[in-house]
Amino acid sequence: MNKIALITGATAGIGKATSLILAENGFDIIITGRRIELLDELEKEIFSKYSVKVISLNFDVRSREEVEHAIDSLPEEWLNIDVLVNNAGLAVGLSTVQEGNIDDWERMIDTNVKGLLYMTRKVSPLMVKRKKGHIINIGSIAGKEVYPNGNVYCGTKHAVDAITKGMRIDMLQNMIKVTAIHPGMVDTEFSTVRFKGDKEKADKVYEGLTPLLAEDIADAVLYAVTRPAHVNINDMVVMPTIQASATIIKRD
Repeated sequence: MNKIALITGATAGIGKATSLILAENGFDIIITGRRIELLDELEKEIFSKYSVKVISLNFDVRSREEVEHAIDSLPEEWLNIDVLVNNAGLAVGLSTVQEGNIDDWERMIDTNVKGLLYMTRKVSPLMVKRKKGHIINIGSIAGKEVYPNGNVYCGTKHAVDAITKGMRIDMLQNMIKVTAIHPGMVDTEFSTVRFKGDKEKADKVYEGLTPLLAEDIADAVLYAVTRPAHVNINDMVVMPTIQASATIIKRD
């Protein structure tokens, strides 16, 4: 088999774009996500476009049991995972702490932090056994600074940043690479999810500017995983040209 890459949250946005670009560049692909119909569509697209193998796993990273069952269900030849892209993540709501929705908080913490940990805990021992592998954690500019009403989301992405640094220390003796990629504004489903399906509100986020595309972050993932064996990209912040920080943006 070719090198194998597992991408969480592959049904849309950065996860989908990453799955496609890695397939295009010769990786066999394990795609995962909650929306089985979108997984099926992506599996067919990869199979029809690229000369690689692809397998899909339908589960929710928030469930430890589902994560463990999904990885345990992989055929033996698919267990030699070379790249794990912890992409699944989301923001829900935008409010002060004193007015926050606790269900929203738990959804973000369970997905962005615990889901990443569940996946890493299940896949990293497979890499340790082979003393080979690369873990990519998709963070956010929200993991580098805090903005108004972003409290808990920013907290989860700061956690991703810290956990990634800890992972790099833990994985060093086994020569496993660990990378964090932190995007600024990306035009994906992100804002639609944050505003709970309010497309009009979500579209206003990107009015009068050119944000990053999912493919831009997928390019960054490809760059990181194709460096020579002696090179590791520790940390990468990728911003659209119109954005200087989380809150300083140039609109037309």
